[in-house]
Amino acid sequence: MDLFSPVTLGDLELANRVAMAPLTRMRSGSSGVPGDLVVEHYAQRASIGLIVTEGTYPVHESQAFVGQPGIVTDEQVAGWRRVADAVHARGGRIVMQVMHGGRVTHPDVNGGRRVVAPSAIAIQGEGHTEKGKQAYPVPHALTTDEVRDVVRDFTRAAERAREAGLDGVEIHGANGYLLHEFLSPASNVRDDVYGGSPENRARLVVEVVTAVAEAIGAGRVGLRISPEHDIQDALEPDRDDVLATYGALLDQLRPLGLAYLSVLHREPAGDLVQELRRRFGGHLMANSGFGSVTTREEALALIEAAHADVVAVGRAAIANPDLVERWAGEHPENEIRSHLFYASGAEGYTDYPALRAG
Repeated sequence: MDLFSPVTLGDLELANRVAMAPLTRMRSGSSGVPGDLVVEHYAQRASIGLIVTEGTYPVHESQAFVGQPGIVTDEQVAGWRRVADAVHARGGRIVMQVMHGGRVTHPDVNGGRRVVAPSAIAIQGEGHTEKGKQAYPVPHALTTDEVRDVVRDFTRAAERAREAGLDGVEIHGANGYLLHEFLSPASNVRDDVYGGSPENRARLVVEVVTAVAEAIGAGRVGLRISPEHDIQDALEPDRDDVLATYGALLDQLRPLGLAYLSVLHREPAGDLVQELRRRFGGHLMANSGFGSVTTREEALALIEAAHADVVAVGRAAIANPDLVERWAGEHPENEIRSHLFYASGAEGYTDYPALRAG
């Protein structure tokens, strides 16, 4: 296999095996509607094999960041339609990452709404809000019926994403947000069917992914997980429990025939990720770069060694709109300006130069 060769993930036909990782960019204002800047940002990167959008909220209370886009209102759907049309006009493929922030939010972020989680356990620390940094609140523990509403919310969001013309969705089950909070024994201390055993903690993710696959077609659905990432207090210190939990999850998802499984882990070629890949039985998108930048050399090696089918790239995709061309031709890369990742304007967003103007 070659990083620059085409690949088909379910119903998604990609020109190459580089994916743009889902990246929080916070450029959608208070309305959560993607505007001209967001359209330009994604269109510039259409030559990447698959764009996975930034995490997009399925219901208002699930908004995790100021400036985060949503897929709730008709205006948000229309904004995303402009994004999808612009990417497609340049020959690209784009899927929406649907993300429920769970307890990783604050009423001063989500419009004064509830903060929800599997259990009433707050994250230790502070988050950025409209009024500066504030401590995370103790969340409302979802009732069993409310947990089932989450399944409906993800499904509606996926349907809206398809209505907006995106090629599919990626369900965000990683990085300490709601679905990951159910998977982790540190954030999920429930005693109903959604807590306790590894199988019970995996139940909600199974139900969400299954329902979304039924609604829009499994070949247009990916799932992102981050076992052992230990972020935002969704701790997973026990390797045996991690294998039991994620194994139970993937054993149940395997028959669906999903487009791909995206795994964020510092050792994508290691035993854990490769075992989960076997349990999943489908295409693996590997992403090692959270604490470190994914390099051309690492991406090439992962594909050539058949440790992954696609490599998700974050910071290099931000700094180089024509990343695939640069990597294919071994051209120098732009300098990454990380202090502008979470700014609000064009700087550090749409002003990175391409090799060729036009």
